[in-house]
Amino acid sequence: MDLAMDAAETAAYLAEVYPVAAEKFTIEALAPLSAQVRLKVGPEDLRPGGTVSGPSLFMLADCAFYVATLAMIGRRALAVTTNCSIDFMRKPAAEADILADVSILKLGRVLVVGDVLMRSEGQEAPVARASVTYSIPPAG
Repeated sequence: MDLAMDAAETAAYLAEVYPVAAEKFTIEALAPLSAQVRLKVGPEDLRPGGTVSGPSLFMLADCAFYVATLAMIGRRALAVTTNCSIDFMRKPAAEADILADVSILKLGRVLVVGDVLMRSEGQEAPVARASVTYSIPPAG
């Protein structure tokens, strides 16, 4: 299975259809059925206790999966999340970016299903794991 868009094309399309995400996230790697996306952690992502907030991790999981999905299906902005479940496992480091590794487990005609494993940069232990399902709009 080949990519429909490479990292540069996917990043440019993301900037076009979702400019806020394009400012916050960087595509680190892109391959068929997988991606790595970086959340550039800023003060707006921190919560009391010196950690990255759950909503910021959720946003990373959703956007990283969107990136991987778009790279596989091409310019179909209306691909949408139909389900996302997240497990928070460890306290993320407040002073480090968060890296999300996406694995697409099923790329069907209508649904895309996969996992997103997130970790603080420089650490191997995951801070969160998300299970994500996207709906692919009809071609047209």
